[in-house]
Amino acid sequence: SLSVGLRRALCEKLGMKADRGWPIIKGLLTTHGALPDLVMAAGLCHQSEARDWLLDQLEQSADDNPDQLTLVQALSCWGAEVPAAVVRRCLVHPGQQHRLAGLELLQFRAHSLTDDELLDLCAEALQDLRDPVVVATIRVLQRRDGALISEKLADLCRNGSLPVAEAACRALGCIATPASQRCLLELSQELDDDSRRKMVSTQLSQQFRQ
Repeated sequence: SLSVGLRRALCEKLGMKADRGWPIIKGLLTTHGALPDLVMAAGLCHQSEARDWLLDQLEQSADDNPDQLTLVQALSCWGAEVPAAVVRRCLVHPGQQHRLAGLELLQFRAHSLTDDELLDLCAEALQDLRDPVVVATIRVLQRRDGALISEKLADLCRNGSLPVAEAACRALGCIATPASQRCLLELSQELDDDSRRKMVSTQLSQQFRQ
């Protein structure tokens, strides 16, 4: 049998062959089942039939199936073509890696959502007790400049853990709109925690340096 590294390399090469690779990958999937390397190869080939196969497999999989994450990650190259229901399912999944994969997918469709819709999709991820999930969610939100987004980020500056507050504060600085600047100014006046207030002051000074 092939070593793990060699099998993975061969599957990557098959995936890179695109329309020529998919028939071979499909045959291997039929023979050997949805092995992780073959699933990733199906994603790499970027064929619509492969996408539909991945979506069908995902639909049939239970949330406690350890192979489900591989299916989601294989779908990531389709971006906005991945159904919204799949993104939402990832974002409410209890697993950290599922949520991070869902946030990666969300980046491709965030531009088509209103601020309310985006915040609704991100609600559970923003309440996650794991900092990496919340920080990754902040990175999605900071691409928007709406007042609702700035207010949510300000709330995270007040109530999030220190790493979350730092990421939210930087995001407010990146947004650089009158609404985000107002939020920073209000935070600088109301925060009692010295470290948080210092982060806010740094962002404020950068805003008005010009």
